[in-house]
Amino acid sequence: KKKKAKVEDVMGNGETAKTPVSAAVDTPGPSSEDSDSDREKVRTRLTLLFTVKHNLVPSNPQNGFREGAFSNFRISQNTIKLLQARGVSYLFDIQVKTFNSVYDGKDVIGQARTGTGKTFSFAVPLVEKLQSGAEDRRRGRAPKVLVLAPTRELAIQVAKDFKDVTRKLSVTCFYGGSSYNPQLEAIRNGIDILVGTPGRIRDHLQNNKLDLSQLKHVVLDEVDQMLDMGFAEQVEEILSVSYKKDAEEKPQTLLFSATCPSWVYDVAKKYMRSQFIHVDLIGKKTQKAATTVEHLAIACHWSQRASVIGDVVQVYSGSHGRTIVFCETKREATELSMNASIKQSAQSLHGDIPQKQREITLKGFRNGTFEVLVATNVAARGLDIPEVDLVIQCSPPNDVESYIHRSGRTGRAGRTGICICFYQRKEENQLKSVEQKAGITFKRVGVPTANDIIQSSSKDAMRFLDSVPAVAVGYFREAARELIEQRGAEEALAAALAHISGATSLEQRSLISSDSGFTTMILNCSQEMHNIGYAWRGLKEQLGEGIDEHIKRMTFLKGKTVRLRVLLKPRRHLGQHTPLQ
Repeated sequence: KKKKAKVEDVMGNGETAKTPVSAAVDTPGPSSEDSDSDREKVRTRLTLLFTVKHNLVPSNPQNGFREGAFSNFRISQNTIKLLQARGVSYLFDIQVKTFNSVYDGKDVIGQARTGTGKTFSFAVPLVEKLQSGAEDRRRGRAPKVLVLAPTRELAIQVAKDFKDVTRKLSVTCFYGGSSYNPQLEAIRNGIDILVGTPGRIRDHLQNNKLDLSQLKHVVLDEVDQMLDMGFAEQVEEILSVSYKKDAEEKPQTLLFSATCPSWVYDVAKKYMRSQFIHVDLIGKKTQKAATTVEHLAIACHWSQRASVIGDVVQVYSGSHGRTIVFCETKREATELSMNASIKQSAQSLHGDIPQKQREITLKGFRNGTFEVLVATNVAARGLDIPEVDLVIQCSPPNDVESYIHRSGRTGRAGRTGICICFYQRKEENQLKSVEQKAGITFKRVGVPTANDIIQSSSKDAMRFLDSVPAVAVGYFREAARELIEQRGAEEALAAALAHISGATSLEQRSLISSDSGFTTMILNCSQEMHNIGYAWRGLKEQLGEGIDEHIKRMTFLKGKTVRLRVLLKPRRHLGQHTPLQ
């Protein structure tokens, strides 16, 4: 206890450790006779102990914590505790670069890759700013902060992030599809921070129920979509209440997004002061998408896509991972979520689903109730769903911003992830356009092979066996003995694993186009082929003129080797004993 008291004294001078420091310190506690230099050494060692615990080792211990340490910013102890409860031990780069500007009331445009913590970039400093001022608990008080988000799901999440870092301020979320009565009750009680979608906020303004004349801070989250044609008029009407020309002081304006096309800056100048701060952590860098995501592409005709997606989910995510599948239409999302090819539990999320059910669906996905979420673009922006292992895009999007936001649902907060984009031959130019504009390179891969699926399914099945209670195992011992006697232990267990995994029937697929009923072969030639016609002529000479009826497509590989997609069924026509060399 004495040592702990002295440890606290060393960390003192008005400061306390950000988390409890273990009393089992292998250095003697400083006594009253210790010199200043000795006390500084102990302080440094304690700093190291503290930072190692939170993976925050400073580059130079004498200079204190790393750049993102809470002690470097105007963050109260109560907020630090709430952040740590969320698993946040230090500020991320975008938060470090924008905190002081936001806290000091400057207008800011913040641009950073998806999954880098943009919401806390404005939530934490705004909460600290409001809590540092005079407390206002009047009933019916008008909001001081307005945050506009393009989708209901994003608005709900942003409101939750605010609530996670404050216990003093009233945080309310307004969005369409929900009842007006609770929102009107919140207005009567008084609001400090209002988060919402433009449509519902405008409804309350037009009905003279909401007062935005006292706003001090306005945030547009996912600003490129917020100021797009579909939202520009609504946003203009909402902000005109607070951004009056004759007003002495306009609210602080904060714009955040992963993508900011050039036209965004032109529109933003209508609301922002001339001396705004621009924090761009992407800049002229070639790669705009998250660096923690591996980008793969699979060629597949739309008619084969559903069954191939089932195999891809099994191999790349399994039955214990989380997968988000993005579709272009609501109907496609609904049909794919019910397709039997996806063996994992799946649910759909799109605009036609009632808001209450959408919230239940997202909560279930976060909690692991089901493994596959099939969604339209409603889930692409800003949603922070933990530990998404795989993102699948059913086709290349028309704009690169959509690809960046969709792929950013995985590989968040330092984790790694995989994004797989399906494409048809006619969409190859779209795929190349995404590569060029997003600064990424797709790794072209084939569909999972039968061996890939079996290996993945076997691992899943073995994990399922670990979860079976010992009591339940006892009920099946007699049946197990009979099976072993009849088929042998290895054969019986292999059959059981095959049935558990659902891998009782596997289709052979083309590695070129994903079509079922084809196998892919490689034709190696002793001389370099200048065009694909050489391969066709050589095959006809070796295997007969009718061979072209059974080969659907050929393509060059690197080094002028040819890959062929061959129909499996009429094998007798393939000249099995004729060398292809």
